[in-house]
Amino acid sequence: MDREELRDWLRLSSAQGIGPSSAHRILATLGLPSEVFRQDHRALTQVLGADLADALLAPQPSLPELLDRTWQWLESGMGTCRIMSLGDPLYPPALLEIPDPPLLLYGMGPVDSWHPALWRRHALAIVGSRNPTPQGSRNAHQFALELASQDVVVVSGLALGIDGAAHEGALCAARPGVNTIAVVGTGLDRVYPARHRDLARRIAQRGILLSEYPLGTPPLPHHFPQRNRILCGLAEGTLVVEAALQSGSLITARLSAEQGKEVFAIPGPIHSPLSKGCHALIRQGAKLVETTQDIFEEFRHWSAVPAPPAVAQKADCGVDRSDCPVLAALGHEPSNLDQLQARTGWPIPDLQVRLMELELLALVARLPGGSFERIHRA
Repeated sequence: MDREELRDWLRLSSAQGIGPSSAHRILATLGLPSEVFRQDHRALTQVLGADLADALLAPQPSLPELLDRTWQWLESGMGTCRIMSLGDPLYPPALLEIPDPPLLLYGMGPVDSWHPALWRRHALAIVGSRNPTPQGSRNAHQFALELASQDVVVVSGLALGIDGAAHEGALCAARPGVNTIAVVGTGLDRVYPARHRDLARRIAQRGILLSEYPLGTPPLPHHFPQRNRILCGLAEGTLVVEAALQSGSLITARLSAEQGKEVFAIPGPIHSPLSKGCHALIRQGAKLVETTQDIFEEFRHWSAVPAPPAVAQKADCGVDRSDCPVLAALGHEPSNLDQLQARTGWPIPDLQVRLMELELLALVARLPGGSFERIHRA
């Protein structure tokens, strides 16, 4: 894409009063943006109507600055930054099947990743709560790691919580190449949330960052539900790890189902608010999953590598984890010290020492309010 072509695409995508549906109709009627802007007002009015003609030809004072910034971004990226327009050979074919595919996709990733073969790889979206339990974060990380290790690209949204854990898990996979794609709700010259700046940098080095929004776009609330159609559009299914009943992750699951994709959900404790959304999805027909093998069973065209047999891990209490009295007393629900004392009969000081040991071994997580939660390992 040369500078003049980029200017025309930016002009069309930034025109006030023209949404994705109208833009697609304009392109279907008149062809590429360069052809659209060769028309005068009278010709555009005859073909598109007065309102769209006015919107297309209205002055855009910010366009020169946006064009300069975007062109400099492309050149400074030295091949790691890409802009894909509809019809570009690099544009993901799966997005052409979703409602209102973005006119432009901005991407950042390794130079050798920009090839049409990237979009032919199997992919699964992993989403969930921004405030997950420690077990939820571990589940997201472990599922993503196992999927990426078997050549499945993990797609998520770079948000706090489950999204971040999924990206981190995928980045830990030993396979070379792109293991994760982050679809963000800002321009790619911004990172939201700010604490994921380092994660975004590592994804740009070993994965792909994608956005439909121009450079400089701030994190506006309505952008995040809107970008979810791209997130699940790139994947063959969506896995919801933890979600409350009002979670935005349920919107992503609904969009995935509307696109004809599979929806998976991990069940959780019946009293946990973050299990309610997953349980609701399961009642509505989502597949209950406990391991990645449950996902591979649904996608029989994916080839799964058998997992190695589980090896019993020892805790510092000197016995198998399954035999540790404190872990057994924790069970599968968060518990406080009084509850653990009643179940074990141990003095509070001894319990505190043992819980600290188990925390250091990443077998127990301390929760707000003084409760503790057992962390189950895959």
